[in-house]
Amino acid sequence: MFLQFILENRGKSLGVAAGFIFGLLFLLVGFFKTIIFMVFVATGFYIGSKFDKQEDLSEVLDRILPGKFTKR
Repeated sequence: MFLQFILENRGKSLGVAAGFIFGLLFLLVGFFKTIIFMVFVATGFYIGSKFDKQEDLSEVLDRILPGKFTKR
């Protein structure tokens, strides 16, 4: 019954799990460390999604930080 509810409401279940984890992080390490952690997770997700789409990592980094990763 519980597993069926989770499978039928995947978005809500993921949202509750993410909220619980970030709430726990906030309580344990503080606000700013939790914000920095979320930025690192979002950056990793972004780079990982580009990697999954077979995009060239140097092109992605060049769009983020122009001129830092290209040889001239």
